[in-house]
Amino acid sequence: MKKDIHPEYHIAKVTCACGNIFEVGSTSKAIRVEICSACHPFYTGKQKLIDTAGRVERFKKKYRHHYKSATEDKPAAPEAS
Repeated sequence: MKKDIHPEYHIAKVTCACGNIFEVGSTSKAIRVEICSACHPFYTGKQKLIDTAGRVERFKKKYRHHYKSATEDKPAAPEAS
């Protein structure tokens, strides 16, 4: 094995957006993540909607003409007497 070609291995401090901090082995000294096992819905069993920078509203705004035409094309149901 060649010498001096491998990166240094550190104990890295991982910081999540939820505030959870834990340590892992890595070539980086610090790692920042948006979601970890403490706040991820798969591991917690809780559904949490994360809307970053209004993505849902931006999608609805972009495709609103598709939604309007789909509802306008349907004829009204006849009233039963």
